[in-house]
Amino acid sequence: MPLRGESTFTMVPGTVTGYELVFSTEIPTRTRTLMDPDIPYLLLTPGPLTTSRTVKEAMLADYCTWDDDYNSLITRTRNRLVDLSGGSRKEYTAVLMQGSGTFAVEATIGSVVPPQGKLLVVDNGAYGARITKIADYLKIAAHVIRQSEIEAADLNRMEEVLNTDPAITHIAVVHCETTTGMLNPAKEVGDLARRYGKTYILDAMSSFGGIPMSIPDIGAHYLVSSANKCIQGVPGFGFIICHRPTFEPTKGFARSLSLDIYDQWYEMEHKGGKWRFTSPTHVVRAFIQAMDELEAEGGIPARHARYRENQRLLSEGMRRIGFKPLLDDAIQSPFITAFHYPKDPGFAFLPFYEAMKKRRFVLYPGKVSHADTFRVGTIGQVFPEDIELLLKTIEDVVAETGWEL
Repeated sequence: MPLRGESTFTMVPGTVTGYELVFSTEIPTRTRTLMDPDIPYLLLTPGPLTTSRTVKEAMLADYCTWDDDYNSLITRTRNRLVDLSGGSRKEYTAVLMQGSGTFAVEATIGSVVPPQGKLLVVDNGAYGARITKIADYLKIAAHVIRQSEIEAADLNRMEEVLNTDPAITHIAVVHCETTTGMLNPAKEVGDLARRYGKTYILDAMSSFGGIPMSIPDIGAHYLVSSANKCIQGVPGFGFIICHRPTFEPTKGFARSLSLDIYDQWYEMEHKGGKWRFTSPTHVVRAFIQAMDELEAEGGIPARHARYRENQRLLSEGMRRIGFKPLLDDAIQSPFITAFHYPKDPGFAFLPFYEAMKKRRFVLYPGKVSHADTFRVGTIGQVFPEDIELLLKTIEDVVAETGWEL
């Protein structure tokens, strides 16, 4: 039975495989996800993340990948993504790509940088480093600015490179480095790209849908994200929002058959939403439901407010307990927060993780090269009351273990 205030679904006669799901998308009246007995634990991670019951229920119907009714859902979803980005449908378009977020990032880099192109990459975390590795694998020339993982993208260094290396054609930056939870200055990088006439690829994997942004204002020509992040769908595909005048001349640039976003876009654009290869149909339906629920919550501003309150409570509460955040507040995102290990030499992440998991909270290990950290995500179907319970649970675990903070 659904919880009080939980959205429900019914099966009614329709045109997709005989029946189709009809959903209501009312906002749940409860504010603690752990009240749902069907959730074994709360995923406090940067994605995959805890989803609503109704997003999961959306996957209960099967769909045919070439059916016109299903493909029309793809066209509407692509248009909704452009609308969500703040761009006009005339100037921007969206293409969906099977696989994880990294597939979408690699597909973009491999498809839009010309054969003699060169990337300027900011590497101040694991995902900037991954873009560098992608460029290396694809034999794309790259100028890499390597920085500390606790320092936002250095605009002065970027401008120096742009002044001295005219071969650069594209700039690639990660908006939210989930290594630490740091926000890079996306708009300021876009201003540099405009001033120097460069094409701007923004990896907004962990930020799109969870923080107000306008793609024309930011100046990104390509914005890459994934179904299982702030829109709160499930893993299975990524998407790229593209500036049409920049994107449409890229035909033939792709270095891969399956990861060719131009050919994928052309198929979807000219064949009513059809994918070139097998579509992740269940994931798409979950994503559509997640987009409906984002709208029902009040759109991106409302979701950002919830995430921001989650993170504020987390940061203040962890400081009170004795854990120190890795980043300064000025560059901390509302999506995931890294914390230093306590000073107690007896502390280890795995016992802490297991103790918290037994109490229905799943935390995330650290990924910082120069410090011992763990991370706590504040996105997904997570509410401030869940964070308050999390903090109480951490206090209990620390008291039981006797760790000195």
